[in-house]
Amino acid sequence: MDIQSLFSVKDKVVLVTGGAKGIGRMISEAFIVNGAKVYISSRDAAACTAACAELNALPGVRPNSGAIPLPADLSSLSECQRLASELASRERRLHVLVHNSGATWGESYDTYPDQAWQKLLTLNLHRVFTLTQLLTPLLSATTSSSSSSSSPSQANPDNHPVSSDPGRIIHIGSIDALRVPSLPTFAYSATKAGLHHLSRHLAVELGPRGITSNTLACGPFPSKMMAATLREFGDEIRGANPLGRIGVPADVGGACLFLASRAGAFVNGATVRVDGGVSLMSKI
Repeated sequence: MDIQSLFSVKDKVVLVTGGAKGIGRMISEAFIVNGAKVYISSRDAAACTAACAELNALPGVRPNSGAIPLPADLSSLSECQRLASELASRERRLHVLVHNSGATWGESYDTYPDQAWQKLLTLNLHRVFTLTQLLTPLLSATTSSSSSSSSPSQANPDNHPVSSDPGRIIHIGSIDALRVPSLPTFAYSATKAGLHHLSRHLAVELGPRGITSNTLACGPFPSKMMAATLREFGDEIRGANPLGRIGVPADVGGACLFLASRAGAFVNGATVRVDGGVSLMSKI
């Protein structure tokens, strides 16, 4: 049980939604520099292409790994269907699906608009289910392939194959789903809380198919979504954290590598706080 094989993601096929910027970019890089092939998707095609070019230029990126742009507007049902179809035409299996695409909307309670709910419920929650449903055959194929030599005793009651290397779904949630945020981001916190519970529901549903589902409840990281908040309140946010800082790429990247590797193969339905402990702090 050496550390190289225990935490390896070499040769795995990964899809990271929202993988061109912010936390998604950090996750994409972590997989790529460790030998995975990563498809990067978001509605910004130019950003996908640019991010892939930059990531593929990193030292040590292997020819059969690296980043591949696969842009799509993930709020659209037809676009999710197109993405899943295109991925299936290129790959026989998908080892890791990282749901990172999302949006936020901050506005006072008295003027909080209906369109904010419509937009965030669709992107942050509904289409996560849609894309997972569409990609389940590719995720299941990972388990079937890796366990083709399993003995009958290694089958579960539904006769699905059991593997020590299941397909993985990683949802990028938020500590705002675990606590009431100080900012008026009502639809964001509610949809992220829904995402956390959806992940647990999927863990039960898809576990017998050889697929795990887990959530990272992320605290503040440098990203476009957090840029304005960090500019205005950065020192306070760092000061309020037990570790005295905000997240860096290795924090979220390392958590994803753990969940996607053999080391995380028996973790299913978990919510892992990646926030330095700030969500544990009392405001009273």
